[in-house]
Amino acid sequence: MLAASQSASYAGLMINRRQFMAAMAAAAFAPTKSTFADTLLRRAVPSSGAAITAIGMGTWLTFDVIDSEHELAIRTRVLDAFFSGGGELIDSSPMYGSSEAAIGECLSRLEGEKPLFSAGKVWTIGRWLGTKQMQHSMKLWRQSRIDLMQVHNLLDWKAHLSTLKAWKAEGHIRYIGLTTSHGRRHRDIVEIMKAEPVDFVQLSYNILDREAEREILPVAMSRGIAVIANRPFQGSRLFDRVRNKPLPGWAQEINCRNWAQVFLKFILSHRGVTCAIPATSRVDHMVENMGALTGPLPDPRLRRRIVDDYLKI
Repeated sequence: MLAASQSASYAGLMINRRQFMAAMAAAAFAPTKSTFADTLLRRAVPSSGAAITAIGMGTWLTFDVIDSEHELAIRTRVLDAFFSGGGELIDSSPMYGSSEAAIGECLSRLEGEKPLFSAGKVWTIGRWLGTKQMQHSMKLWRQSRIDLMQVHNLLDWKAHLSTLKAWKAEGHIRYIGLTTSHGRRHRDIVEIMKAEPVDFVQLSYNILDREAEREILPVAMSRGIAVIANRPFQGSRLFDRVRNKPLPGWAQEINCRNWAQVFLKFILSHRGVTCAIPATSRVDHMVENMGALTGPLPDPRLRRRIVDDYLKI
């Protein structure tokens, strides 16, 4: 049995801990200075302090077009709209067919230097094959250095992490990352995040897929790891429910002109998220996506309402 004074002290510690955890949860959704009108929303990469714009671009399926001159011309215009809207981070993988080659070709067609933040992946078995694959990816991207290299879906991550540590030390890459999607292997990612010097993790996070809020996002915030949110539209399926549905009145509170911006601002209103990477093959959709970089973000009250109202549609 605890003495009365010890019991009171213990109770006080428990209350303080609960208050602390509540404050941390509230802070995760608190708006920052960069969320408001006249500036693009940027988030810092915790391991370096460097900031990137919070909307990037995915390329799965949408950039697998290297054999079509017509489609390459369209993707070049998509890239131009992306950079014009303030975009920086482009994510791809050897898994995505000819996407890396298409990115390299389209980048070469744009005029002037662009603020590219290249996010590549290694997706094979074995350290030797991984090294060869990453070297080939750099040639396809037409870059002398990749900003972020990620172990795709944790495939043979121990072997590749050893290479990535050496490459980072040698200056071939700036950051080391791990990826998963569709909610897979969250427990594995958390354990690696706690044990290894990882700069980025990438995972699925959107208005319906919110499992990452339980542990991955809090761990990322506590350990200073940047987070890339993939599948922000759940592969476009989020739009099925709201097709031809008008925006609710609360959309005006966060300056949203379309559902894409609602979905993206919901994701970015969690401060544990560094960047969301919607994929598109259309210029008009790219312009809509980049519009989510301006204006206020949902507060905790509005976040709850967005989810509730969406599920009622």
